[in-house]
Amino acid sequence: MNILLLLSIIPFTLASSSSLSPVLDVNGNDVEGGPNYFILPVIRGRGGGGLSAFNVKQNSTCPRDIIQWDDEEQEGLPVVFTRIDAKKSVVRVSTDVNVRFYTPTICARETIWKLGEYDDKLKQYFVVTGGVEGNPGLKTVGNWFKIEKFGSGYKFVYCPSVCKFCKVICKDVGIFITKDGVRLLALSDTPHKVMFKKTF
Repeated sequence: MNILLLLSIIPFTLASSSSLSPVLDVNGNDVEGGPNYFILPVIRGRGGGGLSAFNVKQNSTCPRDIIQWDDEEQEGLPVVFTRIDAKKSVVRVSTDVNVRFYTPTICARETIWKLGEYDDKLKQYFVVTGGVEGNPGLKTVGNWFKIEKFGSGYKFVYCPSVCKFCKVICKDVGIFITKDGVRLLALSDTPHKVMFKKTF
């Protein structure tokens, strides 16, 4: 199923990025493109820690699936955000960003988030790695996500606006738990409420 052929479109209003609120980290500072941040759950005590790249459903040299650790104390891998306008550092709500796991390995260029192909067996879209950084447009529409304010925290949304004529699916990003108890990042009706902790 091609994500560009889906007609599930959520209306949104375009605004100048400077008028949009900055995303804040746990210390109340602006989240910026460049530094590394852990993506952590706001709600504690219900299981689950940070996010990491891992091979669960796929068999590849570089891990393609994105999991949430079961252990609350496990912060996972930090991420780096790249804004659609890379010249501006502050990440703002409702704007397109690339999300890349920071890992100093041979897979460093393979860790950009993207929307995976529809899983017919599980009837689910999963967020995976293997995307392309930058170059907004038709060919990279699956690689862009937005951060939205969500109560006391934030949520990720897949609803890219980098391709004006593309009809794309728009949905929150949440956690899909497999029958084996593995927590996978996926499109969901239940958003995963998160906060951002700067690593250094």
